[in-house]
Amino acid sequence: MPRSKGVIRIDSDSTHGYQVRVYRHGKTYSKLFSDRKSGGKDEAFKQANTYREKLEAEVAAMPESAPRRRLIRHNKNNSSGVVGISRTFKRDRRGIKHEVYAVSWNPEPGVARGTSFSIKKYGEDEAFKMACRLRFEKMRDIYGDRYSISSYMDLYRQKSAVDKKARSRK
Repeated sequence: MPRSKGVIRIDSDSTHGYQVRVYRHGKTYSKLFSDRKSGGKDEAFKQANTYREKLEAEVAAMPESAPRRRLIRHNKNNSSGVVGISRTFKRDRRGIKHEVYAVSWNPEPGVARGTSFSIKKYGEDEAFKMACRLRFEKMRDIYGDRYSISSYMDLYRQKSAVDKKARSRK
């Protein structure tokens, strides 16, 4: 079977051919060359190779621009009501568990940062408020005007909305 970078063979129940894939700026460019429409297996491979070379030249000519970072506004698995803040626990050096509100953020792609606020030390409400304030500041630093929330108190109020929803389900 012939081989070429970016060209893979697909043989499934109803699909037979070569698929071309080229990646650029987080986007996938793809096209299938089926055996039947191309006039056979060998011809499909030749067409796929020709297309890949042309596509790679086009993609390489695209201007270098940093991809825009995705801004996640909600997550169905989030239990605190605020994306990036979770109620969890940490162990100290002696192995004792302490409940905290953990805050996480990504200052740049591939880099994760985080900290936490002790519920025992600050109290439930104040620890959560501190976590919201920090998360708001970090998101404003990262996204600037794209971060549409105007105050950390808007984040703080999201928790009470989630709490009300959870209580109504019970």
